[in-house]
Amino acid sequence: MGAHCPHFYLSVRSIMSQQQENHIDIPAFLIRQSLFQELTPEQVTHLAAHAREKRLAAGEMLLQKGDNPRGFYIIIFGQIKLAFPSATGNEKVVDILGPRQSFGETVMFIDRPYPVFAEAITATQLLHVSKDAIFELLETDPSFARRMLASMSMRLHALMRDVESYSLRSSAQRVIGYLLQHCPNQGNGTCAGSVEITLPTSKQIIASRLNLTPETLSRIFRDLAEAKLISVQSRRVTINDFKRLREYDF
Repeated sequence: MGAHCPHFYLSVRSIMSQQQENHIDIPAFLIRQSLFQELTPEQVTHLAAHAREKRLAAGEMLLQKGDNPRGFYIIIFGQIKLAFPSATGNEKVVDILGPRQSFGETVMFIDRPYPVFAEAITATQLLHVSKDAIFELLETDPSFARRMLASMSMRLHALMRDVESYSLRSSAQRVIGYLLQHCPNQGNGTCAGSVEITLPTSKQIIASRLNLTPETLSRIFRDLAEAKLISVQSRRVTINDFKRLREYDF
């Protein structure tokens, strides 16, 4: 075997260093998730031993509709799109998920194929936790079972809100609700005056998420801009008056 030049070893070290930097401390990551915060160190160690990292490039598919679940996923960084495919090539986006959000728990429990596909919107890193490890915890830790039920109940509640929105709210109300939801201080009730937000993904994906066509979303953005309620520059949206926007078309 021929001798390798010094540049070869530097390249190998560089690649190995990048790989080591990209790996996360799985037990530390798990314990920061609300679902696992009350587990003992032994339980976390056992769970981490049955978890693996997964990396996806932007546009790469994680799951196809009809795949069988073997656990559930937690997003470390990046964005995942959950959507229904269609024969015409269109898709209906069900959800857009970001860091520390999880998905796949429900189908894992009922042991049914995934009803949607999962695709990375941006470069994404996830943690897959095996269902065998989760089932062992459920059998031995009642408090963990309650937290798991609470997590899935919140997901169901969000789904019911979506159904209500699609059924009872106008297109403009859906768009306004989406914008207000992404205000940085919306959760603590301090949003007021002018607020700038960055849309988390493309307008086409947001339109599908809101059950609108891209043309309808663009028209609503124009209408709100003409009413001096918002200003739009690519994915940056400035809400000129939070209170007026919240009251518009309601």
